[in-house]
Amino acid sequence: MRHPTESEVVVVVSANMEWRAIGRMFPHVSKQVSTFGEWFVTTVGRDTRTILLFHGGWGKIAAAASTQYVIQHCSPSLIINLGTCGGFQGKVDQGAIILVDRTVVYDIHEQMGDHDEHIAHYSTDIDLDWLAEPFPHDVIRSLMVSGDRDLVVEEIPRLNREFGAIVGDWESGSIAWVARKNGIRTLILRGVSDLVGHSGGEAYDGKIHVFEKNTEAIMNRLVTQLPDWIERFRSALTVIARKPDRVFGI
Repeated sequence: MRHPTESEVVVVVSANMEWRAIGRMFPHVSKQVSTFGEWFVTTVGRDTRTILLFHGGWGKIAAAASTQYVIQHCSPSLIINLGTCGGFQGKVDQGAIILVDRTVVYDIHEQMGDHDEHIAHYSTDIDLDWLAEPFPHDVIRSLMVSGDRDLVVEEIPRLNREFGAIVGDWESGSIAWVARKNGIRTLILRGVSDLVGHSGGEAYDGKIHVFEKNTEAIMNRLVTQLPDWIERFRSALTVIARKPDRVFGI
């Protein structure tokens, strides 16, 4: 077991199936094992500078703990979370890439105090001021609701009405919250792997092969586009360095 090394950019991948897709894209790299999962250092695109890819694990607990872990061991300037999410049927298309600008942990059921106050405590606005439009690739900028559960059909209308949500996942809320607490810039890009709505879930009830197939395509697409997002970040750092009177907000 070996702690990851310092890296300016750390790419965190959560779900096991997402990480397996990453492994198939980088079959020849030397993988190390950490407390949470595998990691490796590589280059992407034409850039010779290395980045670190890290398997953080699925769900809120693993996502929060592994995010703190990579912050302490890697000292990143940017954490990128690549992955998948479920989409609200009729609100977004399968395959759409979501650029997350706010996360809400929605599976908090407070019965003793103020429910809204507790929801607000674990909601995170992600600073994307450095990421000027037009974006390097087609994305939908949107809020992400996160909870330790797949999207429940009956909850879709409420989540859309209460939060304006069109997508949901398991980890974005934890990653964004921990990174914000540490003052680390965050970029979350997630592709819609399957839709959930009045007719049920495309990947539910024994149809996990739908999620598996779409996850493979989404992760390949996100990794292919990754160098352009990193270049945009590094260009923003250069601009800020030339203007010391400006603050790179987080």
